[in-house]
Amino acid sequence: MKLKFLKCAVFAMVAAAGPSLAAPGMVYVADEGSDTVSVLDAESFKKVATIAVGREPHNVQLSLDGKFAWVTTNGERPKVGPQKKGMSKDEHAAMTTPGEVWIIDTASRTVAAKVPVGMHPAHVVLSSDGRFAYVTNGGDNTVSVVDTGMRQAVATIVVGAFPHGLRISPDGKEAYVANLKGGTVSVIDTQARKEVAQIAVGKGPAQTGFTADGRLAFVSLSQENAVALIDPATRKVVARIGVGTVPIQLYATPDGKTLFVANQGTKQKPGKTVSAIDLQARKLATTLQTGAGAHGVVVDRDGRYAFISNTYANSVSVIDVKSLKVLKNVPVGRSPNGISVAP
Repeated sequence: MKLKFLKCAVFAMVAAAGPSLAAPGMVYVADEGSDTVSVLDAESFKKVATIAVGREPHNVQLSLDGKFAWVTTNGERPKVGPQKKGMSKDEHAAMTTPGEVWIIDTASRTVAAKVPVGMHPAHVVLSSDGRFAYVTNGGDNTVSVVDTGMRQAVATIVVGAFPHGLRISPDGKEAYVANLKGGTVSVIDTQARKEVAQIAVGKGPAQTGFTADGRLAFVSLSQENAVALIDPATRKVVARIGVGTVPIQLYATPDGKTLFVANQGTKQKPGKTVSAIDLQARKLATTLQTGAGAHGVVVDRDGRYAFISNTYANSVSVIDVKSLKVLKNVPVGRSPNGISVAP
């Protein structure tokens, strides 16, 4: 009886504690230079696994349930034919062969599927219901829509020049696509699966995003060292805020108060900072020192930590959101780019 009571008591404690006693979250990092994905424990900030994927993985996105990680790649390393003048063999192959999204089963940490998409895929995001994945194809100015159940592309949407980062609005009705060489953000109607508008934003838009309430959108302007704030209702730029050199990815905290912006700089003059923007005051709040080539940004769902991939330092910086302090720098694979976190 005593043993039975003890077991019941332990079970009751676990049930009452809920997520606090659940397994810790995981951070997935696309290591573009080593053809791998690094897996970090989101609580201990330690690297726990390395997963081999396709050529030059640029971005990774975890499903909402954390069961799968979607990784944009340039597929397997094919035989390289005649190349264009001024292009490396890898660059030529990436621009002339269709890309793929590789799907990782996070439980087994193995590749479960490979889905062909467009040319030179950059970013991937998932719809809130998990039914579709959207992939930007920089090599052919399109976005592929992938049915996650069928694991195949079901639509192709033409957008602006060299689409790079994209995010879906909180209500799921629109996707904002940063057209890196077009100076615009394409607005996609997710139901109609077509571009319905282009918003002129500035030079070198690299990544987009929204606050959780959907009242504000934003885009990094990599060639202006600034971030543009967009009113989704009017589809107009309402403010510009200066940040560090060559800002790439950006991500807002769940409460919509702070926007973290990774300032990559260049290989010759790497940026080593992350700008924290006060979205209510619409001004720069502070600048944090991270690692060389700060590129990718993600904030966990509880708003406790921000994770930054440092492309030239081959590391991930962990920022405490409340104190705005860098807690740790974790070594990962070569040239880490996209980063994602799951509970």
